[in-house]
Amino acid sequence: MAGTAVLGRLIWRVATVSGVIVETAGTKSLVLSVPGWPGHRPGQHVDVRLTAEDGYQAQRSYSIASPPEDGERITLTVERLDDGEVSTYLAGDLRVGDPLELRGPIGGYFTWTVADGAPLLLVAGGSGIAPLMAMLRHHAASGSDAPAVLLYSSRTVDDIIYRSELDELATPDLRTVVHTLTRGQPTGWPGYRRRIDSAMLSQVFGGPSPGALAYVCGPTSLVEGVATTLVNLGFAADQVRTERFGPTGG
Repeated sequence: MAGTAVLGRLIWRVATVSGVIVETAGTKSLVLSVPGWPGHRPGQHVDVRLTAEDGYQAQRSYSIASPPEDGERITLTVERLDDGEVSTYLAGDLRVGDPLELRGPIGGYFTWTVADGAPLLLVAGGSGIAPLMAMLRHHAASGSDAPAVLLYSSRTVDDIIYRSELDELATPDLRTVVHTLTRGQPTGWPGYRRRIDSAMLSQVFGGPSPGALAYVCGPTSLVEGVATTLVNLGFAADQVRTERFGPTGG
């Protein structure tokens, strides 16, 4: 079970790239076959390690974007950073059939399964959608009837990761997907046209409700702002879980 894997000793495994999906101009999803994968909970991550011929190693953490229902196949979505030594290789050079060293799953706080109840409230900024996508995919694969709402902030429509799949996952009264674009919108854009604010969160989520869990993932400024706003709107602190990333790394 994934819960056992979190508590057990982490070991490095050699995965094999079985698919590469272009999500946006700067983002790719890597589908990995991982023999002996112990399973994971949506929201967990893995460490990826690259080793050069001279022995130099670089290591980064990436959220798992796939649901536990995928078994020994996991998906990592990687945004290529111009100065990122790991992301540049993963999103630029890695090919189907290549090996990749990883260990995990890691993390236990920023996770959600159908057993955790509902409603499920998700807020993502940019590539912060990855662990939340694992939750939505698990929600769909498990046949959960718990209501789930995603508010996703992107720069432009071309920067929306998983755009087509998110459209497919959205269903009336079950999984609601709401977009906001911050740096330009196409003609006839039906979503929001600004950064996430208190009014938007109130309109999308409709206020706190018993048993609701809110997960926020993205750049540090977005995560801190949204978490503070949710608490100001009446959410209890233990109803809001956050995961953030800064401009460094890659």
